[in-house]
Amino acid sequence: MRIRFDKLGVAITLIAAYGTLGSGFAVLKPNRIVQGQVKSILECFPAWAGAALIVLMLLTVFVALFRTPPWLKLGAAASALATLAVAIGLAADFLTPAGNSYARVSPASGFWILLFAFALLAADAITRLKPAPWMRVLFLFIAAAGIALIFLSGIWSGLSIMKEYAGRADVFWAEAGKHVMLALGSLVAATVVGLPLGVLCHRVAPLRASVLNILNLIQTIPSIALFGILIAPLAWIAATVPGAAAIGIRGIGVAPAFVALFLYSLLPIVANTVVGLAGVPREANEAARGTGMTDMQRLFQIEFPLALPVILTGIRIVLVQNIGLATIAALIGGGGFGVFVFQGIGQTAMDLVLLGAVPTVALAFAAAVLLDALIQANSRISNGAGSA
Repeated sequence: MRIRFDKLGVAITLIAAYGTLGSGFAVLKPNRIVQGQVKSILECFPAWAGAALIVLMLLTVFVALFRTPPWLKLGAAASALATLAVAIGLAADFLTPAGNSYARVSPASGFWILLFAFALLAADAITRLKPAPWMRVLFLFIAAAGIALIFLSGIWSGLSIMKEYAGRADVFWAEAGKHVMLALGSLVAATVVGLPLGVLCHRVAPLRASVLNILNLIQTIPSIALFGILIAPLAWIAATVPGAAAIGIRGIGVAPAFVALFLYSLLPIVANTVVGLAGVPREANEAARGTGMTDMQRLFQIEFPLALPVILTGIRIVLVQNIGLATIAALIGGGGFGVFVFQGIGQTAMDLVLLGAVPTVALAFAAAVLLDALIQANSRISNGAGSA
């Protein structure tokens, strides 16, 4: 019988083997700031538990290495990821000296390498399974439910990042609300402006190049520079326009961050609207004209439905982009998860940095999965309608 290796599985095997055997699993620090001591898997648990964890990681690597069924790969990856999530919490309890409230335990590079390797294995298995859109959302819901269950169980309470969270829980959720408001609010505003502008650029060819060039120019400005450029005009508006300050317009804070994110969001939405409308088959428009449809009827009943997958792709790009860029808003008082990132950098407390970075990455990932599922579902509906 011929043994068949999986090409991506070979790479995952090498990454996971290094994470298991060549890197530390956790870091024990005397306090939240100073450098700590890296501990291997065998040092983070009782001997039997450490050996069992290594065996489980190697079994998962064995499944990844060969051309096994995608469901088996997904099951192995999910089991390994769940085990890692529980194990790092148990390692914190095992390593923390009894009665020591200053010692901190953080995941080391080996943990993050293993997390990446098995997340890659899970993503590859899901891609090969080609699940329906609702199944993708179900996978995301199961993952979120699992994380919430571990979070609520208190298994992670010994980790340094959770100790940072415990002292800032109220602030964390307030900043989370600001982060979501900045990302989603700027997206909604850009969609309201960008869709009509995209239609106008599609219909008026001479206008298209000018508008897209201006929006491209905005995209070339670094985010922190754009935040700084907006401080002076918004401060002037707040000082001279009656009522502007009362509704939150100021030189620093949420207003310049919101405007900057809005400006960054316009290009993907406008460009994808133009591309989507340009891709509508001429035959569909001609048939609509033949039935006596007006321009507005053709736009909303024919062109927009056919162009919607491309437009949604632009909205997906914007949302993921804005979730990341909203982190920088903290530099000008805009709030969001960036508050913890920059506080942590200033205090050289990397677990405080993670308190802002991890939820930002998780939020961007969840948004990408949900919008990918929506785009896929819409494409299937459009293809079904086209076939009919």
